[in-house]
Formats: sequence, C-alpha cells, structure tokens
Amino acid sequence: MSDWPLLTITTFLPLVGALFILTIRGTPDVVARNARNVALLTSLATFLVSLLVWVYFDPNTAAFQLVDKARWLPGSNISYHMGVDGISMFFVLLSTFLTPICILASWEAIETRVKEYMISFLVLETMMVGMFCALDTVLFYVFFEGVLIPMFIIIGVWGGPRRVYAAFKFFLYTLAGSVLMLLALLAMYFQAGTTDIPSLMAHGYPFEMQIWLWLAFFVSFAVKVPMWPVHTWLPDAHVEAPTAGSVILAGVLLKMGAYGFLRFSVPMLPLASEYFTPLVYTLSIVAVVYTSLVALVQEDMKKLIAYSSVAHMGFVTIGIFALTPQAVEGALFQMLSHGIVSGALFLCVGVVYDRMHTREIGRYGGLVQRMPKYAAVFMLFMLASVGLPGTSGFVGEFLVLLGVFQVNSWVALFAASGLILGAAYMLYLYRRVVFGKLVREDLRSILDLSGREIAVFAPLVAVVLWMGIYPSSFLGYMHASVANLIDKYQLALSAVDAVSMAAR
Repeated sequence: MSDWPLLTITTFLPLVGALFILTIRGTPDVVARNARNVALLTSLATFLVSLLVWVYFDPNTAAFQLVDKARWLPGSNISYHMGVDGISMFFVLLSTFLTPICILASWEAIETRVKEYMISFLVLETMMVGMFCALDTVLFYVFFEGVLIPMFIIIGVWGGPRRVYAAFKFFLYTLAGSVLMLLALLAMYFQAGTTDIPSLMAHGYPFEMQIWLWLAFFVSFAVKVPMWPVHTWLPDAHVEAPTAGSVILAGVLLKMGAYGFLRFSVPMLPLASEYFTPLVYTLSIVAVVYTSLVALVQEDMKKLIAYSSVAHMGFVTIGIFALTPQAVEGALFQMLSHGIVSGALFLCVGVVYDRMHTREIGRYGGLVQRMPKYAAVFMLFMLASVGLPGTSGFVGEFLVLLGVFQVNSWVALFAASGLILGAAYMLYLYRRVVFGKLVREDLRSILDLSGREIAVFAPLVAVVLWMGIYPSSFLGYMHASVANLIDKYQLALSAVDAVSMAAR
C-alpha cells in the first residue's frame, strides 16, 4: 500500500463525503441525521488512511516521502506535487485526528443548517491536510488561502452574536497578510524558474532579495500564528466561533503560520532568518509576557484560553528561530501538544456552555460537586497546558527552553516567565470554575459528562498522556528532518562567513 497515493486520498477523501452530503434529501430531521453520520464516517475513514502515512513513513531519512506528482500547468512549470517529511507528517495526523472529534462534539450543539455545517468541516479538512502536504508553492497557496473560506462560513453562520464582525476581521487580517506572500512566491518563481518547493530550498537568493522575501512571508505567517501585535483577530474569532470551530482554529490553523516559517522562511531564506532573529525574539517575548498578563484579567473562559494560545505560540516561534535541534524539535512537539490541549480546553468550555449558555467565569463555581468526571478531565488538560511532567505540555516546553538557553540565556529566562504566568491564569480559571461552594441554584441541576462527551474526550486524554510519557515515539520521526534543516541553515551561514573572510 506504500505505492498507493495515500496523501492524495487523505487530502481529497473528505470532499467525497461532502459531495455525498450534498445529495441527501428528505425531511429536515432525516437530512440532519444522515449528514452527521456521513460526516463522522468520512472523517474517521480519512483518519484511518492518514495513519497509513505514519505506518509507511521512514524516520531515518530527511527526504520527502510518499510523494505524489503529476503535471498540472505544464506551460508554467507548475505541478501537482504532494509529500511529507518529519516536519509536516504529524500535522497531517493532527488535522485528521481533530476533525472527527469536532464533528462528534457538534452532534447536538448544531441544530440549524446541519447539512451545510458538515460540508464546511469536510471542506476545511481537505484544505488543512492539503496545505501540510503541498510541495508546490501554487498548490500550497491554494490550500493556504482555501482554509479561510470554510472557517469564515463556520464563524459567520454558526457563531455568537458578533459572529459577522469576528468572521470578517479574521478573513481580512489573514487575507491581507497572504497578498504579500503571493508577491513573494511570484518573485521566487521569476528568480528560480520553478514553483517546486524542494527545488526552491536548494536555490540561493541574494541577501538583499532574501530580506524583502522574508518580510513578505513574515507578515503572512505572523498573522496566522498569531504574533503580537497582529493577534487581535484571534480572541474575537474564538469567542464568536462555535465550540468545534474554536477547536480547529486553535488546534490546526494557528500551526499554519509556524509551519510556514519552517517550510519557507528558514530553509529558503537562511541569511534573512538569521538577520531578523532578534526581531522574532522580541515580538515573541512580548507575546509570552503581555498576553499572559491579559489572560489573567479575563472574565470570559474562551478569551482566557485564546490569549493563552498567543502566549504558547510565542514560545513556539522562539524555539523555531533558536535553530538548535532541541529547540526546533521542542517547538514542533509543543505545536502538536498545544493543538491537542487547547482544542480540549475549548471543548471543556463548550460542555458547560451547552448547559448554561454562558462563558462568564463568575457564573460558575463548585462544579466538582455536580460534575466530578468533567472536573477530572478539565484538570488533566489544565495541567497539560501548564506543563506538568507526564503530560504532553512538559516535553515541548522543556526542549524549547533547553535549546534556547544554549543560544541566548536572557531569551530563555523571559520565555520561562511565561510558564509561571501560565500556571497563574490556568489555576485561576480552574479554581473559580470547579472548586468552591456551589451557591447558584441553576448549577445544582447541571449534569455530568454524557457518553458522547466521554467519547469525545477519551482519545484526547490518551494522546496527552501518551505524548507526555513516551515522547520519543513522536520525536524519533522528527530527528532526521530537523537535523537536515539545521545543517543546511548552518552551511548557508558558513558559506557567507567564508566569503566575508576572503574579501577581508
């Protein structure tokens, strides 16, 4: 089966399910039930196919694997080119893993336009998977921008009271940044004569050109991460999005910007990456400290978790541009962990919101007395977000700090302050929501987790513990690709140093 086009199947299988849902006819109840069933079965089948990508992936090579290539636009030397390496493979799995969980979590929460909602999620899955697999810049850009459309619809149609404002803000912020990336991709095409990503990685660009290309990419990827100060769209999008939309937004879409740094900025523009590293450090430190302090004063649970996501992603960008093996692998591991943990935290908020229809922290308290299962699950994900040893959050943060400390101890110190502030705002949230006295009458009849909700949380709990207890089962697949990335980066810098010495 390794000869099968596994990446193409994984990418486009959700579209098959979406087309099937389009053909469903009947009464509204029948259409909604069948749409849910088809979407869940399709997303589960896609996840199972994506597991074959992991099975047939060779961790001992840094080359792109399971490559699918075909002529697309021959006159322009643009091809349909798909492949994965140790950097991108787990993001494909993360996308296919979270999608069926989101569909199951939306089973009862979404009651209107269920058919359109499920189609939107399946189209979104295709765009996410395709973006992480694309090895042609035009194909990458199509998927990168294609993600905006279904997410814009999900927020704008099924979101909260200010959903239209949040959807347009999300769309305009990310689209504005992507226009500059398109110009950069065109400049690279005219310079190198190809849109093939592996070929562009091997092409050397003049330093002056690297500076402008890097800045164009940076604007686009920084908005997606999001980095301070272009992060303001994220809290609005999270607050107004339905629960499953927030899960995908935090779990996968925020990783697209950091992935872009690793796929484009660092390997293709190493001199500019080295030149702008202090800028990335500065903005990331501000994000870690400032947004953590902002999270401390939030009264809306979703806003608190949204600001915590900005802080955690600041930690990731510090690790990426430290460019030591431990820091980059830690950043990749932290991205995967954050995708699982932040998604689970938004699901925890969704559980109580579905019952009480409020996210205000002050409206809760003493839930452990009525919802002991919920309290235990919430506690695990809260501690994973804090970075408790034995959970996935600890491994990534430890490796990032270890790698960054080798490069700049002051940056590591400021990054570590985010761990202290993270513990403060997450423990503050948990204490006010779960502990204390059950004083509100409407909370006395609240019900604990249902069987469907337990089925939603069980795989997330298992993965968080698996990553925390046995991290080498994930890190082992990253070693070769990360080592290759850093070696080529150092080689490019060494070549410039040699030329400078010869000139002197």
